[in-house]
Amino acid sequence: MSRTATFTQDIDLVSLIEDFGSEEKCRTYLEQLRWPEGPRCPRCESPRISRIVKRDQFDCDACRYQFSVTAGTIFHDSHLPLWKWFLAVYVVGESKKGISANQLKRMLKVSYKTAWYLCHRIRAAMVDDASDLLTGIVEADETWMGHGRRSSYHSRPAATPLTTIMGAVERGGRVKVRISDHRQPTKAEIHAFLGAIVGDDAEAIFSDSAPQSVGVGDEDTHHGAVNHSIGQWVQADVHTNTIEGVWSLFKRSLVGSYHHLSVKHLPAYLDEMAFRYNNRGNEYLFRDTLLRLIDADRMPYAELIAS
Repeated sequence: MSRTATFTQDIDLVSLIEDFGSEEKCRTYLEQLRWPEGPRCPRCESPRISRIVKRDQFDCDACRYQFSVTAGTIFHDSHLPLWKWFLAVYVVGESKKGISANQLKRMLKVSYKTAWYLCHRIRAAMVDDASDLLTGIVEADETWMGHGRRSSYHSRPAATPLTTIMGAVERGGRVKVRISDHRQPTKAEIHAFLGAIVGDDAEAIFSDSAPQSVGVGDEDTHHGAVNHSIGQWVQADVHTNTIEGVWSLFKRSLVGSYHHLSVKHLPAYLDEMAFRYNNRGNEYLFRDTLLRLIDADRMPYAELIAS
């Protein structure tokens, strides 16, 4: 039985509290998610395991390694109760516009440092699967995130803290985003980005008429463009309204929930928002996020705050 076949029911806040209101219930759920066919030693993979009930641990009968269900996971070095982890995972996943560390601090009655660190560890589990290519009709565009407004690439001095984001979205499907290395992405950069995330069998790529996008199509994938500079927003089925809607949602999240982001952590916030967007119809988001946390690498606090 695969791990994703375990506990497929939807969950809401009431059932979360009822089902996971104690450490024992949380540990039992993690155990079933991590080892649907029974506990295995994380060191030697042996299924011959004895349970140490009083310590909430296991003892491997093969190599004598003692471990808990959180051993080797992102939960292992946390002093936060598992039920608070579960509540945070649920709230982060269900908050369409994101949730600030200050808000999570008030909800969980923890320090701001704990809430901020918790949010970043959850975001670390939301990294995009780069191998999952976009298909069908794909809309591509770029936007800026940062302070202030400008009417063109060159209308503000270089010191303005704006970051350019490249993005592409399937109509009715998933979005992929990447931070550009330049204030104005080059043709080579845009082509490389789309070439890495759009499948060869995609029907079409629609963009604006920027010269950097010329030639992104091929014999299998039609390229259509609309000229925003002359007020052309839709031409038959060619438009970029879907990706523009994604940018609007992302920016409302940044302004309304997070207020200010450092350039260092912006990729993590973008991953979080893209993950939430891509799972907007996923009834099992809570379970799937926990599965990602079980597999996620540990993230030391010192690494997060390093300049």
